[in-house]
Amino acid sequence: MLEVIFALLLIIALLAALVILLYRRLSLLETKLAELASEKQSQSTRYGLLAEQWLPLSSEFPFDARNFRFIGSPIDGIVFEDDRIIFCEFKFANSKLTEKEKRIKELVEKGKVEWFEFTARD
Repeated sequence: MLEVIFALLLIIALLAALVILLYRRLSLLETKLAELASEKQSQSTRYGLLAEQWLPLSSEFPFDARNFRFIGSPIDGIVFEDDRIIFCEFKFANSKLTEKEKRIKELVEKGKVEWFEFTARD
């Protein structure tokens, strides 16, 4: 009977050690997965920043690229045409407007855009 109890305790100890080992491995895999997700997001961001500078030169861009001026932030750029000015924001894949970009869009749509000229004095 003592041998059976000892064998059961040994099996329980081995199973406990296996659970601890698997838990550590799982934690390591979760950390690696989080790092990979972060790297992927960073890659996507870099791709977007690079691509948005070239997008006005593509055949898909509906305006004359010579009239486009890249700003970068808080919007990507502005197109200056003879009869209008267009604020541009480029998005790729599943990206969406940020809250700040939404606010700028709303202000433009409401006509809350002004001209300001400042003359510096010597």
